[in-house]
Amino acid sequence: MSIDSNDDAVFKALANGLRRQMLDALKAAPQTTGMLCEQFSQIDRCTVMQHLRVLEDANLILAHREGRERWNHLNALPIQAIHDRWISQYADHAMSVLTALHQRLESPPK
Repeated sequence: MSIDSNDDAVFKALANGLRRQMLDALKAAPQTTGMLCEQFSQIDRCTVMQHLRVLEDANLILAHREGRERWNHLNALPIQAIHDRWISQYADHAMSVLTALHQRLESPPK
């Protein structure tokens, strides 16, 4: 998978509020699919599993089986890559613009 298509998969996965909530839940500790189904009881098990599949396809979660249980673990590396590639660069630019504006406003009028 190319970097751009991987970024697209991450952005697609993060575009849904329920999936972001699932990632928040997994940030605290790995959970089984059953545990996540209990936490997100407003949706059925099939829908939870579909959301987990999107997260897994984006490499945002890593899953492994232990007996009959499927454990889901947060993988924050794709989020860090998005931050490094996109967010930090734009944040740095925004800070330089704000600093220039601040200096301009603080300088005496000509």
